[in-house]
Amino acid sequence: MAISAIFFLDIKGRIIIFRDYRGDVSPKYAEKFMSKINEMEEAGKLSPVIYDDGVTYLYLQVSNLYLLAVTRTNVNACSTLVFLHRVVDVFRHYFQELEEESLRDNFVIVYELLDEVMDFGYPQFTEAKILAEYIKTDAYKMEATVKPPMAVTNAVSWRMEGIRHKKNEVFLDVVESVNLLVSSTGQVVLSEVVGVLKMRAYLSGMPECKLGLNDKVLFESQGRTSKQKAVELEDIKFHQCVRLARFENDRTISFIPPDGAFDLMTYRISQNIKPLIMVECSVEKPSRSRTEYLVKARSQFKERSQANTVEIMLPLPADAISPTMKCTQGSAAYVPEKSALVWTIKSFPGGKEYSLRCHFGLPSVEAEDEGKGKMPPIKVKFEIPFFTVSGVQVRYLKVIEKSGYQALPWVRYITTSGNYEIRMV
Repeated sequence: MAISAIFFLDIKGRIIIFRDYRGDVSPKYAEKFMSKINEMEEAGKLSPVIYDDGVTYLYLQVSNLYLLAVTRTNVNACSTLVFLHRVVDVFRHYFQELEEESLRDNFVIVYELLDEVMDFGYPQFTEAKILAEYIKTDAYKMEATVKPPMAVTNAVSWRMEGIRHKKNEVFLDVVESVNLLVSSTGQVVLSEVVGVLKMRAYLSGMPECKLGLNDKVLFESQGRTSKQKAVELEDIKFHQCVRLARFENDRTISFIPPDGAFDLMTYRISQNIKPLIMVECSVEKPSRSRTEYLVKARSQFKERSQANTVEIMLPLPADAISPTMKCTQGSAAYVPEKSALVWTIKSFPGGKEYSLRCHFGLPSVEAEDEGKGKMPPIKVKFEIPFFTVSGVQVRYLKVIEKSGYQALPWVRYITTSGNYEIRMV
């Protein structure tokens, strides 16, 4: 991955700041980029990666700016775009908002940061907290030689040395989002679980953390037959602090955490999931101009759990007149701008069923017939604390630090709805 130059352009394509790293491209390529953008926009074929005449353009649009990377080599496009996003995060850390005005007001700092985040076209340090230790925003505060923090010259670039906390704690949230599509006949068409391990670490010194999950691959490699359910994780992605070689070797998640909040790991599980909240809607037409919905919502998880802030969005015809509704639990309201009825249930225990009945009029039979078969799906939102649909469990979370202090680990499980839809009849 070798980037030739980085441009910051305004919305009309004029160069605000230009940093040449390899000397093989000129500012004229910014003009070529804008002409290509205009051509592709007119053709309806916009793409974040553009190749033209031996030069690759990779860009992001942030508010009223284009952040453009230009290269003549065959770079990894995904890595380059991730790098550009990290550059945006660094500038937002310094300037709050990344806009044309904030760049023009801080030319000196921008050039300093561009020199630090990349060297001869190769990415270097993109941790804003570390950069802020020796690139100060106030140019008038001239101090004696500012030494770069150890994190810049150390292998652990995401954590500074000398961090101290009065209370050493680490919080781990296992958050799973359920993506589900159910057909009008009640069959599950699509189901997957997307999980993320969100961590907040407030630990002194340079602690070593070790995390163990009920990983199926680990259990099988050790020949263990545990009563605990083992889960097969797919598409695992780690934060850069995790020692990948160690994980590949013995499936141990070992890391020195950044200070504060970060996403330790993401994963996906493809398995047949029974709908946690099933919604059935039957449509009755007592007369030519009146329609009635009978909706049943049923929780299909264990009774000891309960879903909070359940929101069921039922689509209505765009020309529905005077909807009236009555429900056995929660409250329901008509939202005309969304052409939908929103049924809200604050607390939905497992193994329960609630119903809602809705009446509305239609202005004409023709309009009713036109809408038939074109109704969007029912959408469901919810959150179930202390529960994971996949069965993922944290077996242990250990914190080891040379000073020998005792850290308090806290683990919490949450299941939320992702893209959760049920088609109507």
